[in-house]
Amino acid sequence: MKKYVPNLFTRVCIVAVICMTTTVGFGQYVFFGKPEYEIGLNVGPSNFLGDLGGNMGKGTTFLKDNSFKTTKLLFGAYVSAHPSEFIGFTLSLNYTRLEGADSLIHDKGGYEVYRKQRNLSFRSPVIEGLLTTEIYPFVFLEDDDKDLWHKFRPYGVLGIGVFHFNPQTIYTNSSGVSEWVNLKPLRTEGEGMPNYPNRKEYSLTQFNIPYGVGVKYFLSENVSVAFELLSRKTFTDYIDDVSTTFVSDADFDNYFGAGSEMAAMAKQVHNRSALVGPGTRIPGYNEGDKRGTTTHNDSYYSGTIKLGIRLARGEHSSVQTRCPLKF
Repeated sequence: MKKYVPNLFTRVCIVAVICMTTTVGFGQYVFFGKPEYEIGLNVGPSNFLGDLGGNMGKGTTFLKDNSFKTTKLLFGAYVSAHPSEFIGFTLSLNYTRLEGADSLIHDKGGYEVYRKQRNLSFRSPVIEGLLTTEIYPFVFLEDDDKDLWHKFRPYGVLGIGVFHFNPQTIYTNSSGVSEWVNLKPLRTEGEGMPNYPNRKEYSLTQFNIPYGVGVKYFLSENVSVAFELLSRKTFTDYIDDVSTTFVSDADFDNYFGAGSEMAAMAKQVHNRSALVGPGTRIPGYNEGDKRGTTTHNDSYYSGTIKLGIRLARGEHSSVQTRCPLKF
């Protein structure tokens, strides 16, 4: 009788079934064993993607509209719990500053001209706390998942977070002195004003959804370095204080009081497009005209280097969870 020799596809299927069976069989140890703990620091560039600033062409929600000139550093610390080599849970606290400036856009005569002439800018400190899950899908393909020397481990990240921001811009007073002022109290798009009932005040504390990828490299059994690219989906369009349409200068006089300092600030910073005459701005930058894009919320991202130290190795460390690679 002719001996059956499985083809490559069949062999791969068999390996996959064995992997799944092995994982399920050790599931209680893999996912519910005594966790290993890791602490670390992370640092790297971060950037803003929103209404203000950007690159030439039409503004988009992805990296095509990234402006490297506004890149700032993100600093943070984290603690992780790894109930297995396959999965980890990380709590991190980060600080960065986001910026955007229409003046930095290269004017090529295309869609970017509108943003260039709008001439708005902002900065915002951001403090965030993230709770993320890390999945290491290739750990089962390692010859020995406890032999970490010279091992690279790609992973995916998904989680939930909360962040606090505070958009600011430069205001020049009547004496010619310039200073940073907070934008939210100035209600630059009429938020909270009685004549704009559909424009509610926005909160400076918001939720986000961090997601991304990374790769970890173990320098030793207990020390690792990783590069992680993480984007944040947010639920606000006001990180840069820009979202809807221009309001009139009179709105600020009516709300804050004509001649008040708040009205003077708001009238200056809400619309910086060039004047073509006393009190008359370039057509397209007046009351009711588009100031931002309401269909896309703001986002931001970071690319950080993470240095981690394992504090302890749990009971599950002796459990064999790897996938057999040979028949």
